Amino acid sequence: VGPYEAYPKNKSAHDRVMEKHRAAAYRIIADLVPPTLLSAARQAWDDAVSLGKTTGYRNAQASVLAPTGTISFMMDCDTTGVEPDIALVKYKRLVGGGMLKLVNGTVPAALRRLGYTETAGSAITTYIEQLGTIEGAPGLKDEHLDVFDCAFKPQNGQRSISHMGHIKMMGAVQPFISGAISKTVNLPETATVEDVADAYLEAWKHGVKAIAIYRDGSKKVQPLSVNADASNTKKVAESVVTVERIVEVNRPQRRRLPDTRDSLTHKFSIEGHEGYITVGKFDDGTPGELFVTMAKEGSTLSGMMDAFATSVSLLFQYGVPLSHLVEKFGYMRFEPSGWTGNPEIGMAKSIVDYVFRWLGHRFLSADEKTYMGLTRTSEIIADPIAQQERLEQIVSITPPPITENFTIASPSPARGMRLNSTPDAPPCPRCGWLTVRSGTCHKCENCGETTGCS
Repeated sequence: VGPYEAYPKNKSAHDRVMEKHRAAAYRIIADLVPPTLLSAARQAWDDAVSLGKTTGYRNAQASVLAPTGTISFMMDCDTTGVEPDIALVKYKRLVGGGMLKLVNGTVPAALRRLGYTETAGSAITTYIEQLGTIEGAPGLKDEHLDVFDCAFKPQNGQRSISHMGHIKMMGAVQPFISGAISKTVNLPETATVEDVADAYLEAWKHGVKAIAIYRDGSKKVQPLSVNADASNTKKVAESVVTVERIVEVNRPQRRRLPDTRDSLTHKFSIEGHEGYITVGKFDDGTPGELFVTMAKEGSTLSGMMDAFATSVSLLFQYGVPLSHLVEKFGYMRFEPSGWTGNPEIGMAKSIVDYVFRWLGHRFLSADEKTYMGLTRTSEIIADPIAQQERLEQIVSITPPPITENFTIASPSPARGMRLNSTPDAPPCPRCGWLTVRSGTCHKCENCGETTGCS
């Protein structure tokens, strides 16, 4: 396969690093390592340096300690290399909820290596499982406590590995690692800014290439903890339930129509454009759905009316008051518009205007219709005398006292024409303005339209 692409440029530097790795192997104190293991380690580095000078190196880094985290538990390992155990008894938070209790399985073997009998070892492990700490275990010698120290203080104990212990361990391993070491330097919850700064400085002094500092409790949720904290879990669960209830109350509620419901269909025409309005009603008679049928199926106008009616139906079912919709969409102007032949509406400014004004006439109360200005033309025509009296009251003007210095102006022809308008004059079919009689026909003063004669 050959060496990596940039090896020729870095050959001297790479060889120098490998020589340092081999020199570190020869600096190992022989009394602390089994002779066979020490011999094999030194021979491995001798072979690596010798072969590297001949063939080069395939990888830019000869060795590295990769991150393993909690994956090591799947391999039935209690610790992850240079990473000490978090605690002899710890709890892992599961993604689906709940906690998993993990107990260090190498404690019995360590007790046997320290000379404890099976009976004594069993009593100590039972104590650990019950209280989560080895401190105060029956029969355990005080000089053996530091053997079982972990990264965090146990639930019912006070001992833990100092952050300097982590850094010194990394400093001892770094000479054999080409890259950085994936390891967390754990600090207690009481750690200060000065403690963090000291950790970085000491790591540099020990030749460590990189460190990752974690202060206990700095995150709201951490994958491993030294206690189950059942009370806190219960509080969190209760708060979650409370939030869900609040959201449920404030969430819009859709009111569904019954499968079998009454409906009302109305035929309309706006300047020759015919259509049908169908309103499905709730049990209390209020509108719950709307269908507007116009033009041929598949046409643009038909599709727009379907989309419009569907959106209005959803507004009805989510409780939007009809009066708000009439106020918002009534009198909206666009083509087609014109005379409808409906005495309640007369002139429609658009299809949307007609739909909502018709809904208002049909389903709003008398007070709401008065507020919306939905005055029935038929009611005005039905009582022409009362209408004439109201018109006279509106346009009547009390002349000021006549003096020598003032003259009375005569009314303009346009005003006189308006006074002569009859109460049964129809609205203009083009603009909706009230027409005035012109001979035997009616004329619009706003746009000049006549009813068919001039």
